[in-house]
Amino acid sequence: MAGGWHPLQVARTIRESEEVMSFVLMAPDGSPLAPYQPGQHLPIRLHIPGSARPVVRTYSLSDYPAPAGRPSHYRLSVKREPAPKGQPVPPGLASGYLHDHVSAGVLVEARDPAGGFVLDVHGQRPAVLISNGIGITPMVAMAKAAAVHHRPGPVWFIHGSRNGRYHALREEIEQLVASFPALQHHIVYSRPEPGDVGNYQSEGHLDASLVRRLVPGDADFYICGSPVFLEAMLSGLKQLGVPESSLFFEMFGRAGPMAAQTPTMGLTSAEVVFARSDLSAVWSEADGTLLEFAEAQGLEPPSSCRAGVSGTCACRLVDGEVNTTVAPTATVPEGHGLLCISRPRSKRITLDL
Repeated sequence: MAGGWHPLQVARTIRESEEVMSFVLMAPDGSPLAPYQPGQHLPIRLHIPGSARPVVRTYSLSDYPAPAGRPSHYRLSVKREPAPKGQPVPPGLASGYLHDHVSAGVLVEARDPAGGFVLDVHGQRPAVLISNGIGITPMVAMAKAAAVHHRPGPVWFIHGSRNGRYHALREEIEQLVASFPALQHHIVYSRPEPGDVGNYQSEGHLDASLVRRLVPGDADFYICGSPVFLEAMLSGLKQLGVPESSLFFEMFGRAGPMAAQTPTMGLTSAEVVFARSDLSAVWSEADGTLLEFAEAQGLEPPSSCRAGVSGTCACRLVDGEVNTTVAPTATVPEGHGLLCISRPRSKRITLDL
């Protein structure tokens, strides 16, 4: 059912690393699924016991069909999100539920794949896929798509991880490198263990200087990872002469320090009016950000980083005020708010959505 929520069944789960579990999803009747571009994500909706409303999350698709076309399955590789150190933020609700309670046979709801962070599979220019941690997931899909489409331009796969126990999907990339001559890879471990010998190329932290030593020429750089990693990589590559037009990115995880806030006067609920959709609903603290709340109402506002970096989800505030959960690094137009990091500050807000 294009555009709406539809059921998908978990065909199997796969333990990928200490923190990452893959979930293979299929249509309950086995029919082909909607096609997607490498790098896109899948919005899913979970009905978690104890949650007043469905919990909506988006996870990057970590696989790519061969041959390209309508896939028989989707694969999501999900990291269990712990509570961040030193921040008043609980562990990941959705990731914990998926890891602990979702197994083969369980149904989840999903929309069709979406997102603009995609690889040009027919591009002639070198493509450099750079990631750390769980940011590897869209990069695996991109690397596989490059092989499926016999991408003419060379492809680099550069990834940073703690060590082999935390390095998800490693064997898939090694097999791809062996079968697709245009793909080169370089793996960096920050804390390798004795059993990791032969599984990585350098020790330390993946940074822009290493990337430019490996790929000194003109190229398109696709970057995905934690907020700190992404911000450092973007800044470093720009300083080393890479133009912004050659930088494409997506952020995973929670971003930055908590923003300075005006007290909300104990605000625990608010009426949110979606003006263009002729819809209103009552938001509560458990509903999360306004982006998550809008998605739970069936809306599809544009979004990318979910961390206040890209500015993709900027939305005009027709009426009311919002607080931000983190300090945004994107430029926010006057009279707008970033849905991905905003919560209601006034008892009633109206969004141009």
